[in-house]
Amino acid sequence: MAAAAEQRRLATVVEGWLGRPVLVIGDAMLDDWRFAESDRLCREAPAPVLTLRRRISAAGGAANTAVNVAALGGRAVLVAPVGADVAGDELHDCLDRAGVWDRTVNQPGRPTPVKRRMLAGNQILLREDSGDPDDALDDDGVARLLTALDCATEELRAAGGEAPTLVVCDYGLGALPAPVRAWLVDQRERYATVALDAHDLADWRGLAPTVVTPSFAEATRLLARAAGTRPAHATELHLDHPDGDPADGPSELTVGAAPGGLGPLHGTRHPDATGLTGNAGGLPGTHPAGNAGGVAGTGPAGGGTGPTGHGAGPVRGGVGPTGEPTPGEGRVAMTGDGLTVTGTGVTVNATAGEGVDRAVLAESRLAELRAHTGADVVAVTLDTEGAVVGGADGEPRRSHSTPVPASHAVGAGDAYLAAMTLALAADAPLPTAAQLAQLAATITVSDTGTCVCRREDLLAALDVPVDGAGHRSLVGADELTALVAEHRRAGRSIVFTNGCFDVLHRGHVRYLEQARALGDLLVVAVNSDGSVRRLKGPDRPVNPVEDRIALLAALACVDHVVVFEEDSPAGLIETVRPDVYVKGGDYPPEMVPEGPLVRRLGGQVRTLGYVPDRSTSAIIDRIRSHCQEPHGDSSLTSKPS
Repeated sequence: MAAAAEQRRLATVVEGWLGRPVLVIGDAMLDDWRFAESDRLCREAPAPVLTLRRRISAAGGAANTAVNVAALGGRAVLVAPVGADVAGDELHDCLDRAGVWDRTVNQPGRPTPVKRRMLAGNQILLREDSGDPDDALDDDGVARLLTALDCATEELRAAGGEAPTLVVCDYGLGALPAPVRAWLVDQRERYATVALDAHDLADWRGLAPTVVTPSFAEATRLLARAAGTRPAHATELHLDHPDGDPADGPSELTVGAAPGGLGPLHGTRHPDATGLTGNAGGLPGTHPAGNAGGVAGTGPAGGGTGPTGHGAGPVRGGVGPTGEPTPGEGRVAMTGDGLTVTGTGVTVNATAGEGVDRAVLAESRLAELRAHTGADVVAVTLDTEGAVVGGADGEPRRSHSTPVPASHAVGAGDAYLAAMTLALAADAPLPTAAQLAQLAATITVSDTGTCVCRREDLLAALDVPVDGAGHRSLVGADELTALVAEHRRAGRSIVFTNGCFDVLHRGHVRYLEQARALGDLLVVAVNSDGSVRRLKGPDRPVNPVEDRIALLAALACVDHVVVFEEDSPAGLIETVRPDVYVKGGDYPPEMVPEGPLVRRLGGQVRTLGYVPDRSTSAIIDRIRSHCQEPHGDSSLTSKPS
């Protein structure tokens, strides 16, 4: 019972963010997936000969975050520079298919960033990246990007009637130069909730985001560039800076004792310590957010699947450095022993990587990360090991994910970021937002490709029945109030009708299809069994209310079904305040009893005729007449059970 109640609570939050206006800005890119087969090596080199079988294009980076916002039920608008090239055309198509409002800015002469992956047997053999961060926007490009930002912000405010949410995706590919960053900082008050996912968080001082979602590598990079060497307890990260300005030079990240403190304990626990103190480098893991950057770790995660609240299972760290630098870091150099990864800004020493619990390390620095970023919430993502989330209460929250092949996790962090942002924008408590974000990321990684979490998948994971449009059809009266408010903010017109719908027939279906065509959303209120008996007599309804509403909810033209106990739907009409109230019958609208109420609330009344000879009473009479024929069984004339 407790688990079911928890799932219903989470589902209510998902319903609550329906139509939430979200503006996404940042580095948009195209993910190009090429699936091949190979059964031999070529003569020229020990390399496989590949035969291309299929190709998939998907939105990547900021574009995939926008796609995830739309797929989860938000109203997503993307502002980003996109090249006037074939890749840009494909990216526009991806956005259109996903229902994202495409407000990208054409940038002639500046190519659309592309990540091309070649796979054989679902194993990524190579990746080719195009798009150089040195391809800076010119002054005209910056001006047009700022104009698009301003217009999109006002467009969302006008459509939703409230301050929109902002998501910034800065992967170092040049879409967010200093003038754009300064504009966003200056215009911060225009956005209710601000989420930031940036490879270099130091570039965003002053933004005061609601939430930041750095990877472990990005979090350590920020700490390394913060203020010089600091005394550290043996249980914490120690960041050694070289002589000179610590903000600009490379840093050495060591997990273990501070200078003058305890010696290395190689992953054991000190009697007075609360965390690991071993002389082991916490190797940064692949950033799940986006398709850019990070240093990959391969350690499996402890703990279970799906979202969890407090507490953590054992987690084993990465086994060695693999992967790539962030685009802003010009190089990655391996030393001869293959154990040290060096890039501009931070060096990670992984000499004794086994046994490192990155979650413990992240938890110990959440307060500092919040202070350095100015964020209300910090969510440090740990790729296959889940995430550590901290807010103003100082209580770290741990969530887990399922270890999967790297090719399954591309873009999982975009789903995490989208769900976290929507939940916080809908005023969900932080533990709830963290649970939903981790669940969204976890359920997207079942196959190779760029991850997108759909609203219906998230609700299905919560064991909530959904219809084909991705929302719950069967709702309670209290839930309907919140849902209608979200639909209103999204600018949708609402059609309302009511009835017994005792024996669903062709006339009902035609009537409901015509009603749905009068607006964007159809709400059907159904009389309870007691209400039907009072209106139709003691032998009705033929079908109990649970059967009647299940059939109505299965119709594609019906968006929400709600049951009412009263003889009149007046109470629900006042709650819904429909734009159009529809009633079946051949009488004029002014004869509809509910008409004066609907018009007083600002709606209009429409009547729709029935299909001849397709009434519930006529069908019941025909059934009874057949049952009363000489060879019929008279017992069938009684009310069905």
